Amino acid sequence: QAQLIESGGGLVQAGGSLRLSCAASGRTFRNSAMGWFRQVPGKERSFVAAINWAGTSTYYAVSVKGRFTISRDNAENTVYLQMNSLKPEDTAVYYCAAGAGPFSSKDDSDYVSWGQGTQVTVSS
Repeated sequence: QAQLIESGGGLVQAGGSLRLSCAASGRTFRNSAMGWFRQVPGKERSFVAAINWAGTSTYYAVSVKGRFTISRDNAENTVYLQMNSLKPEDTAVYYCAAGAGPFSSKDDSDYVSWGQGTQVTVSS
């Protein structure tokens, strides 16, 4: 399985931006869809965004569409989540995940490897 390491989280004011990165190693990154999920304490993990193996198809949760952008660099084995116009309700631990197959999915059961998570806190 892939090893995934997220970075780029932090504290930002509402309206600000952050870019999360997820570096992958081990399993063949470029053949896998990649996704970002987030979790708030006491709540279930929720889907944020996903991208297919080639980077040609993306999929977003309604709550982030138009504000977040997922992308990938297969040469660098890295996936990114650019987050703009951040809101306090975006505060969560963000997780990167590698899919079992090449096509993007919003279902976390379709992902086989997970990172340790990175905290994003948006102040009002």
